[in-house]
Amino acid sequence: MDIEKQDSKTPEVEEKVDSVESESTSDVQHYGETRRALKSRHIQLIAMGGIIGTGLFVGSGAILSTVGPANLFMAYIVMSLILWNAMNCMGEIATYLPVKGASVAYYVDRFVDPSLAFAAGWNYWYVYAMLVSTEISAATLVVQYWTDAIPLAALITIFLLVCLLLNIFTVSWYGESEFWFASLKILGITSLIIIGVVLFFGGGPNHDRLGFRFWINPGAFREYLVDGSTGRFLGFWTALIRAGFAFMLAPELIIAAVGESEAPHRNIPKATRRFSYRLVIFYILGSLVIGIITPSNDPKLLQAIHSGKTGAGASPFVLGIQRAGIKGLNHVYNAMILTSAWSSGNSFMYASSRALYSLALSGQAPSVFRRCNRYGVPYVAVSATAVVSCIVYLNVSSSAAVVFQWFVNLTTTSGFIAWIVLFLCHIRFRQALIYHKAMDMLKFRTPLQPYYTWFTLFLMTVLTITNGFEVFFPGQFSASSFLAAYITIPLFMILYLGHKIWVRTPWIKKLEDIDIHEGKEEADRLEAKDVPPVPRNLLEKVWLWIA
Repeated sequence: MDIEKQDSKTPEVEEKVDSVESESTSDVQHYGETRRALKSRHIQLIAMGGIIGTGLFVGSGAILSTVGPANLFMAYIVMSLILWNAMNCMGEIATYLPVKGASVAYYVDRFVDPSLAFAAGWNYWYVYAMLVSTEISAATLVVQYWTDAIPLAALITIFLLVCLLLNIFTVSWYGESEFWFASLKILGITSLIIIGVVLFFGGGPNHDRLGFRFWINPGAFREYLVDGSTGRFLGFWTALIRAGFAFMLAPELIIAAVGESEAPHRNIPKATRRFSYRLVIFYILGSLVIGIITPSNDPKLLQAIHSGKTGAGASPFVLGIQRAGIKGLNHVYNAMILTSAWSSGNSFMYASSRALYSLALSGQAPSVFRRCNRYGVPYVAVSATAVVSCIVYLNVSSSAAVVFQWFVNLTTTSGFIAWIVLFLCHIRFRQALIYHKAMDMLKFRTPLQPYYTWFTLFLMTVLTITNGFEVFFPGQFSASSFLAAYITIPLFMILYLGHKIWVRTPWIKKLEDIDIHEGKEEADRLEAKDVPPVPRNLLEKVWLWIA
């Protein structure tokens, strides 16, 4: 009897499936779709290349001068642990469902709530667009370290146009350019760490053995706002908040690329695992080297920070090299900082356009942003992101630059909110798999879950709430500082609640209503077709291990 009932429903089910497939095919013919053209080596370096930007090379100097080397080092360790979990969360979800047009907002829509996905998606798009402007602004100021003869507007136009061209034609152009950009950055930061170790043991031109001299004088910790142990703790907390900008939203570049990746079930876990040790090498060791080779009271560092200048003149790495008597390398590493900023801007334009494309796919942005060219690039979304990124031209005017900096400051809070949503999504994703007794389908699992995600969720919530704690101290309050620290929170809630009122959906999806199967078929087909490369010699084996 049950079999007869099931058979009687089969034609209706098939008719519904055919209707959905027909509609999907029609949409693809009308709008086009993205293509899987990113290779393993592209995926491996996209996230790492995105995270190595001016935040590490230059922004770390502001933290060092404010709170000292020990606070800088500890803050980078803690943020690295948070970032490691963010990468793990995204790795699990993206490997399970590597669908085209994937984004954090897409997964939030699937596993948590459409309204939260709407707010998160537009938040991601805004943050990435602002980060494009930030990195291009930094790149122009790096060039001005050499010469002021080139008009600022011309430099902005050149950098913005190159990023646009690398993103708008074919995704393989973006992947290839980011591979080489990221390779240069990795070589650069590796060489800086090696130089720092050499200077630590006295191998510089003046044979002055640094050791931990600058941790003793002027000191490892600098008190912040108040004296005593409270001031030292506030110094660490300030370093932790400011370090967030250097780490912001780089792992999400993996999700942005997952729908255009070859063999995602193999490449995404590989990128996730290797991200961890590279993070330790570049960020934790890099922050340690900074405090070893440059004192927190270096006059040149303080002058560069207070004047708002960037480039080699504000990089604690380069100042340490100059202090050691190594000549000529300041120009080499200034060029490296330039390519670093340019590369990060390139990556953030890619991520921002894919966030907008994903919103359009889910019906939460105008469908025009779904349009792809014949190479599978959502060119309308890329163009829209480039137009919004033109806010960087505010830097041409000194007064407008203040407004631009105010917008940039908003991105830190927005980035913290984005990670809170990500951790919520991962928790709900695992709960859905457990409810449907499908945990065995999760082939890529990361350690300490879900407990570590609960911990990082709590920590990110506290960081978001205390992001602007300085304004509440006597004599520290200003309207612009308060708004820059907290206005993103009500704006996010307006997007969330406004969408919730408009669509009138439940506050959160019930576990029994979460579909864990849609899109899984494509992942299984890709896995069945994939043939992992087999190294033919030692050189190829080393290359496959690295990339």
